[in-house]
Amino acid sequence: MRTFFLRRLFVCAVIGFMAGLLATASMAQDPGEEPSENAPVGDVQPAENGLPNLSQGETQIEAEEPAQLDTGDNAWMMVSSALVLFMTAPGLAMFYSGLVRKKNVLGVMMQCLFLMGLMTVVWALWGYSLSFGGDNPYFGDGEFLFMNNVQATFNAETQSVEIPMADTIPMYTHMLFQGMFFIITPALICGAFAERMKFSAMAVFSVLWGTLVYCPLCHWVWDGGILAHGGDASLAGGALDFAGGTVVHISSGISALVCAIFVGRRLGYGHDDMRPHNLTYTTLGAAMLWVGWFGFNAGSALKADGIAANAFAVTHFSAAAGAVAWALMEWILRGKPSVLGCASGAVAGLVCITPAAGFVLPMPALAMGAAAGIVCYYTCAVMKQKMGYDDSLDAFGVHGVGGTLGAVLTGVFATQNIMGGEPIGLYEGGGATLLIGQVVAVLVTIGFSVVATLILLKLIDIVIGLRVTQESEIRGLDISEHGEEGYIFT
Repeated sequence: MRTFFLRRLFVCAVIGFMAGLLATASMAQDPGEEPSENAPVGDVQPAENGLPNLSQGETQIEAEEPAQLDTGDNAWMMVSSALVLFMTAPGLAMFYSGLVRKKNVLGVMMQCLFLMGLMTVVWALWGYSLSFGGDNPYFGDGEFLFMNNVQATFNAETQSVEIPMADTIPMYTHMLFQGMFFIITPALICGAFAERMKFSAMAVFSVLWGTLVYCPLCHWVWDGGILAHGGDASLAGGALDFAGGTVVHISSGISALVCAIFVGRRLGYGHDDMRPHNLTYTTLGAAMLWVGWFGFNAGSALKADGIAANAFAVTHFSAAAGAVAWALMEWILRGKPSVLGCASGAVAGLVCITPAAGFVLPMPALAMGAAAGIVCYYTCAVMKQKMGYDDSLDAFGVHGVGGTLGAVLTGVFATQNIMGGEPIGLYEGGGATLLIGQVVAVLVTIGFSVVATLILLKLIDIVIGLRVTQESEIRGLDISEHGEEGYIFT
């Protein structure tokens, strides 16, 4: 059964990837203006790469005047960075740990906490450079390796300290904000193989996946690569992804599904009692994710401006609609709305609005959140049971499916009322060009994520093994992997 699903998934991935490669660049929109050369002013200097200055979801349009520090923008972006980090721990750590059995609560929390440290080190050494370095549309370069061209330097000629700038904020701030995304994305995948993967295998997989999957996708979407909207080399004109529909949620969700199938189901899955051991943790974790998501989405404007305000509003509206829609589905079909359903629906709404947050208005955001609550409910409650895969904490059902839905609906509801210019979304009469670009980006992301994840899992399985022993799984990962217990009542 596992081999059957993997083969099917692999074939679909190859078809999707080839569809993206065959998309013609002639459908691309006119490229933006070339970046202008800016000289250092005072104690700041502009970045030399193509970092965005409007939002991380749009192609670079460099400021005409030399970069100047805006303290308001910088303050908001530092707060947003803290909010996104807050989403991993305690947010995701509590949300996930409450969903597992009590013998694995510390194992899940440790994964989130450890990845906060491990992925930060990788980001500082080479991750940021591979994501945002250079102007090649396919891969980043060594421009920012070891924080070179990011950290402050002393200019002996002017006898002053110079801090590289990314538009109105220091590159320090841009690097940190983007690094928080790099941390949480592999942590999301952990939900798919919870309670059965070796801690060592998880760590190695996260480093390799972050380097070989996340960094290229980030470069393709947010640094003028082949999936960036309106770029020279963009496939089918590129896609709009304001805060991570493709880069974060589709990539992690699809990779999570591959992991769940490849690693196999938990011992006793389908007949043992595997109910969440502490839904109070999950409920509080979901609330923390909701709050942290304002930094995730509104922070992606990279400024404290009207776009950030719009992103903040639509993020809240979509989460609210998702929570209500999922709970109503349970109420209608099962007779009672559950706390877990309400929490999952809120997260589904947040995932769905993520790629669209800087491009859609509040009323479409309500519709998107409601759609996510319904579709993700069906995936987690019905489709997972029919297909038989063990996505322990529904990483695919919420993030993979919700992210895909959001990316496609961005092509429907994106509006000139936010973006200016001519109508762009299908809903307001902008035609299907953007929608096609969104679909192509989704297919490329799915294909790339599936193939790369399968290769990484196979290599790790051969070298160190992926799964804990049967005895360790029965005892629980808290004891077998960490030598600790989450609850001691004596």
